Formats: sequence, structure tokens, C-alpha cells
Amino acid sequence: MSSSSTKIFDEVAKLLSGAAGMAQGLREEIDGLIKSQLDRLVSDMELVKREEFEVVKEMASRARQENAELKERVAALEAELDKLKRR
Repeated sequence: MSSSSTKIFDEVAKLLSGAAGMAQGLREEIDGLIKSQLDRLVSDMELVKREEFEVVKEMASRARQENAELKERVAALEAELDKLKRR
């Protein structure tokens, strides 16, 4: 190969290398834009964090249990009141 064709190949290689670098930079920029849009979308949806959900779930479970216990106590007290009324 002649010196001029080697120079041409070198120039083409430089151009391709530069294009690949620009493509990588563009990809990173697009990834960043997509991430920021997704972050904004999730923020706008007002989603709760998993830890907060688990805390509220546990509170609801305890409230249901307490409600069941109170229903039993009320039923027992009503039964006792009925006994006293019959006397």
C-alpha cells in the first residue's frame, strides 16, 4: 500500500473513532434525559416508598386486630348487660 492510502485509512479511522465517541456522548445525554423525565414522572405520581407502605400496612393490621378484640369485648358487655336487665 502506498503512503497516501495509509493516510486515507488513518483519516477514516479517526473519523470513525470521533463518530463513535460522539455517538457514545449522545447516548449518555439521551439516557440522562430519559432518567430525569422518569424521575419527574414518578415524583408527580406521588408514590410512597416501600418502607412507608410497610409501616402503614402494619398499622392497619394492628387496627384490624384491635377492632376484632373490641367487638368481642362489646359483645361480652352487651351479654352481661342483658343478664342484668333480666333480673
